[in-house]
Amino acid sequence: MNSSRRGLSFYLLGAFFALFVLFLYGPTATILILSFQGPEGGLTFPMNGVSLHWFRNLFEQQAVGDFGGSFRRSIALGLMVMVLTVLFSVLAGFAFRRRFRGSGALFYLAVASLIVPSILVSLGIGLFFNILGLEPAWYSSALGAHLTWTLPFGLLIVFAIFNRFNPAYEEAARDLGASPWQTVRHVVLPILLPSLIGVGLFGFTLSYDEFARTLMTAGSFNTLPLEIYGMTTNVTTPVLYALGSLTTVFSFTVIGVALLGLILLRRHRLRRSGI
Repeated sequence: MNSSRRGLSFYLLGAFFALFVLFLYGPTATILILSFQGPEGGLTFPMNGVSLHWFRNLFEQQAVGDFGGSFRRSIALGLMVMVLTVLFSVLAGFAFRRRFRGSGALFYLAVASLIVPSILVSLGIGLFFNILGLEPAWYSSALGAHLTWTLPFGLLIVFAIFNRFNPAYEEAARDLGASPWQTVRHVVLPILLPSLIGVGLFGFTLSYDEFARTLMTAGSFNTLPLEIYGMTTNVTTPVLYALGSLTTVFSFTVIGVALLGLILLRRHRLRRSGI
């Protein structure tokens, strides 16, 4: 009886996982396949030929849409968010290693934006800039809106990292004559570096595909998610799918580069330690 129940549970979990994978990757696979439609192909099955026509068309002059400009803006915005997320998360991690007056309230205030609807954050920041007489733009108001999303995650990850950090390494460095700055630079940061790469990757990816917090804050120039959304209302060719395929490949490439960097960093450390 117990073995039959375990077998039933195994099949149920397997079926659930299969449905999860289907719903997760099925739409992406569909878009990837349809992006290879022939020149006369449409937005649905069955496919009308197979070609790279729509990928070539993506890099030609478009009647509607600014693919290259929106892509560059999303990359630049994601990189700025990544750097600021890592920087402020690390500084906050050092600050919160010791309790200080108001630390609890400050922490909950910092992570409170996670429970605020993203569209309300976007609307509020956009209105605030208008009240101040400033023009919302992707490099100012949208940057602030994205940081309200990425910083809380960065803080939570860095706090967890510091909770597992062994202060004996710092004590040993000080016993050997290292100054506080030398201890941070040559001991603490190298140990934390793999985790900080993960924080940076997390911040970049959250910013790169953020839509709601960019909607009211991007100003006159769209980021890539806004451009793709705008294309869905006026583009009726598989060029939209070609753009989705390229952005998906780019996202996986970024993740792959980050993982490769972590592997190379680990091998470098092993060689230095003589293992």
